[in-house]
Amino acid sequence: MRIKKLLPILACLLAFEGKAQIDVSPSLQEAIQKAIDKNASIRNKDLEVEKISTEKKSVWNKYIPKVEGSANYMYFDTNITLDLPTGNIPVINQPIFDGKQSFDSYGNVLMGSLMAKTVLFSGFQIENGAKALEQKRIGTAYLSEAEKENLIKEVIHSFDQVHLLNEVEKLLNDSEKRLATETKRVERAIEEGLAIPYDRDKIKLANLELQSKKIELQGKRKVLYQKINYLTGYSENQIKEVEYLLAPYVISEDLSVENKQELKALESFKKASDYMIKKEKWSYLPVLGAFGGVTYTSLFDATMITPEIPMVNSRLYGRMNEFTMSPNWMVGLSMKWEIFSGFERKHKIHEAKINAEQVQNQLDDAKEKFALLLENNLANYRIQNQKYQIGLEQEKVASNNLNMAVRQYQEGLINISERLEAENDLFKASANKIQILVEQRLSALETLSVTGELTKTILN
Repeated sequence: MRIKKLLPILACLLAFEGKAQIDVSPSLQEAIQKAIDKNASIRNKDLEVEKISTEKKSVWNKYIPKVEGSANYMYFDTNITLDLPTGNIPVINQPIFDGKQSFDSYGNVLMGSLMAKTVLFSGFQIENGAKALEQKRIGTAYLSEAEKENLIKEVIHSFDQVHLLNEVEKLLNDSEKRLATETKRVERAIEEGLAIPYDRDKIKLANLELQSKKIELQGKRKVLYQKINYLTGYSENQIKEVEYLLAPYVISEDLSVENKQELKALESFKKASDYMIKKEKWSYLPVLGAFGGVTYTSLFDATMITPEIPMVNSRLYGRMNEFTMSPNWMVGLSMKWEIFSGFERKHKIHEAKINAEQVQNQLDDAKEKFALLLENNLANYRIQNQKYQIGLEQEKVASNNLNMAVRQYQEGLINISERLEAENDLFKASANKIQILVEQRLSALETLSVTGELTKTILN
């Protein structure tokens, strides 16, 4: 007989030694996905990932030629002052360029160009800069996954608490039914002179306590519904449609923190810092580029007026209808070499090294903290399993005691206070068992969250 009683307990204990069993119903899985889609912080991190990807493309695009076109029109009206050494015309011994001479000129200029420029060699700055951004993108994506894990844990625990309140409400209703039966029996006993009004009043007091607990339960449920509505956008009816079995979660204890998203993010950020160091170190190399294009230049309707010429005692007028250069093709190479930057390069390299060291320190510290947190969560998970087994036994004993108390009260062997005490003990034991079950499920989720495997276990 004892062996038969122990079989369910042994089976449950053996189950806890197996692999992870996190069963999620389709309706709960859908609620989790709705929460992920609705969460503003996750959406912003996804947008940040997209922004970094665009930034990386912009860096690589520096190798793509840039084509620029321009067109300019200019009207000029200017006075030119010219001072040349004085000379003489040999035959007539007439001086020319005697002193400063001024010329008036005006006209129109039209210019246009189409030029292409590209980088041929960046001193590996483009390559290292793009690789640094890629690692930053990967790290940010890992942080987004970490937010998802925290949200999944919060959503499941919130629905578990709703289930807890529903189960407690069932316990209250069961107690009400049993007390209603006792009330009818006591009323008949009072009429027959076999009981006193005191017994009826004690039962009435117990019913009032149940009503008080129901009111408290309704308040807690309302707050939970508001929280779930914020997380998922679900209405009250949609929340009620989420159904699943409230059963213990079973996870393996052979776990590690290697796949923890925060650790992977820091590792990616460390790689990004290393690439930034390389980028700054290679900045001493020259940057080579190429350019080519065609230009159009035209001078038209231009006029020049000279000062008075002594030999003719008159000014000379010169006019040009058009002077055009087109097409004017050009192609060439360019080099920019920052030989000395006033120690700016040295300071940037030092700053990049400090950033890399800071990330490495964060990574080392995070590994130790998560390893410690995993051990703590595993210990709590084991404790909750043991408490749940004890809770099952407590509920079973309390149920047996209540059945016995009901019979003994009916036979007049115990008084009403002892009968109600047995009723209250069963309620406490059953409510405690459900509360422990919710805590056991939460401890399993927290343990898996530290390993970085929660999202994969729940959504895959």
